[in-house]
Amino acid sequence: MKTLLSLPGFLLVSIFAIAQTNSQDSLWIVENYYKIERQISMRDGIKLFTSIYIPKDTTEKHPILLTRTPYSCAPYGEQQWPKFWNNHKKFYFREGYIMVMQDVRGRWMSEGEFMDVRPFNPSRKNSLDVDEASDTFDAIDWLIKNIPSNNGKVGALGISYPGFYATMAALSNHPALKAVSPQAPVTDWFMGDDWHHNGAVMLIDAFNFYSGFGQPRPKPTTIGPKEKDFLVKDSYKFFLEMGALKNINVKYFHDSIAFWNSMLSHPNLDEWWKARNPRNFVTDVKPAMLIVGGLFDAEDCFGAWRLYEAIEKKSINADNRLVIGPWSHGQWAQSEGSFLGNVKFGSKTSYWYQNNVEIPFFNYHLKGKGAIRLSEAIIFFSGENQWHQLSQWPPREKLDKPIYLQPDGKLSWTKPTTIKSSSEYISDPAKPVPYMEDVHDGRASKYMTDDQRFASRRPDVLVFETDVLGDDLTLAGTLVADLLVSITGTDADFIVKVIDVFPDDFSYSKKDEYPMGGYQMLVRGEVMRGRFRNSFEKPEAFIPNKVERVKFDLPDIAHMFKKGHRLMIQIQSSWFPLVDRNPQKFVNIYECDDSDFQKASIEVHHDTKNVSSVLLPVLSTK
Repeated sequence: MKTLLSLPGFLLVSIFAIAQTNSQDSLWIVENYYKIERQISMRDGIKLFTSIYIPKDTTEKHPILLTRTPYSCAPYGEQQWPKFWNNHKKFYFREGYIMVMQDVRGRWMSEGEFMDVRPFNPSRKNSLDVDEASDTFDAIDWLIKNIPSNNGKVGALGISYPGFYATMAALSNHPALKAVSPQAPVTDWFMGDDWHHNGAVMLIDAFNFYSGFGQPRPKPTTIGPKEKDFLVKDSYKFFLEMGALKNINVKYFHDSIAFWNSMLSHPNLDEWWKARNPRNFVTDVKPAMLIVGGLFDAEDCFGAWRLYEAIEKKSINADNRLVIGPWSHGQWAQSEGSFLGNVKFGSKTSYWYQNNVEIPFFNYHLKGKGAIRLSEAIIFFSGENQWHQLSQWPPREKLDKPIYLQPDGKLSWTKPTTIKSSSEYISDPAKPVPYMEDVHDGRASKYMTDDQRFASRRPDVLVFETDVLGDDLTLAGTLVADLLVSITGTDADFIVKVIDVFPDDFSYSKKDEYPMGGYQMLVRGEVMRGRFRNSFEKPEAFIPNKVERVKFDLPDIAHMFKKGHRLMIQIQSSWFPLVDRNPQKFVNIYECDDSDFQKASIEVHHDTKNVSSVLLPVLSTK
């Protein structure tokens, strides 16, 4: 493993250089660029609204950088400019890129009908067979032929939902498309991104997003949907009083949100979901790929890891690279990236990434500028607070090693020796475990690193902990929870959290606003809807009081548990309102009534016959 200190010299950017770059402002961009707006025709005749920012300099040819978005090209009007100088796109203006934003089909000022995560169509037979890849192809083709002073090379970039459209761009196979960067990309809304994790509904995100975004747009418009104002600003109280999932339609959506209704009619992983997973189609990726994500991305932590993995397996000749930093959703493009919540990372990680990874990547492939010296995987390890350049992900040196749940709340590298042992709690849907201690009206991003002491003190949360670590413990790869459980109901959720417990005397500085001594930092957490323990396609009820295995992946981890810290695992059956409540009864959760919710006794076994563990991807113990 190579840390930042041993990276090539071109990657070491001074604070002075960063400050110089950040000093550019709106005046420079407006003086050196002009803006045009065009309706670009697709192969089926539908026209897509496109904003294009073109350098006034005609002494050289310029590359094109395209972002396709469902979130608007605003502000509209050729004399109206967005505040590019407030985010990392300002760097591309300094580099002389032709910057292009396009409203996707059916959104804002573009014609046509919008479809969420429109399925890729690999067998298009005529001009009426369109998808996001064909729309990207047609847009690129028009830009290359009609925008003056372009150099014939195009890149595509997008964060979050636009990251999905960037992935679709990579499948367009336009010969001018040379480099693509899907960032925090939407890939799978059933298994791990945004609206479901392992089949469980990510309630607060799905509701808040679709209450605005999901409202129908009958015709092209520059005016966005009016967001609903929910008077209760305590999300825990709001969603608890809302009751069963079906009440969302009854009380708020009134069957007006098309994707919400479609989602409700597909409670299991069926062909409808699979068609909307772009990872199933990345079999012939030709552009160079730079896939970017955040260790602590509350919306799309899953997407970046798994898209990189899919391309590695299905397009073995692709130039495919992965960057993961210590960021929340899109933080690398919005702030300096030196902290999240109470946890500090020791440097301005976003600036380093922007100037030393993303800009050089596009400059090399689109401008022929510089040399590409980026490793296959550039990963920030929290805890250690260092960047590592790796030849692959996960690292070749990592060893999957189970750590076992023990009686008396212990964790050990050896299997339990007690003949009969288990830990039990009562899960009550009327009093679900909150996902964080604070009160919010929305979902807080910082929960991904937040202090878990509030949860460890609850009787419906199991806590298992190592002794104080005598050496650094570094984890790098996918975590796997492997639990032997029995329940008194016929369904239940299982949330497993991996936590870094700081020493009691720990502090970053005397100016810490939050008491960090004994801090229980959430490093990784995930939910598993128990009915899917054997198959996501065919859910099964639990047999009450029968011991059964619940085994599932957590998103990848890159973290050092430092000497003097402890590793903790918490297990619970609710995480509210981050995740919708399981009624703990085998019913269709999308259609069940408030009366279906019931208490259940949950037992996690840890003895010689029924061994529960978490498989840790151990890179080193020093």
